[in-house]
Amino acid sequence: MNTTTIRVDQHTHARLIAISRATNRSLIDVVRDATDALARARFATLVASQFDDLRRDPDGWAHYTANAELAVHDGLA
Repeated sequence: MNTTTIRVDQHTHARLIAISRATNRSLIDVVRDATDALARARFATLVASQFDDLRRDPDGWAHYTANAELAVHDGLA
């Protein structure tokens, strides 16, 4: 695996080291997991925002829920 160097402040580095030690995982794995978690959280926020927008559109929301009900009925969800 190729690696590179990233710069973080000392407080963040200390927190990453503490997590690494507490979980008996490498610092690389901790940073990778943190990055993945951030990406998932950002995706979830985006999806929630898009659902909020859709709920404010009565026609769009009705269309979405009708399709969702069909998917459940057809065993697709």
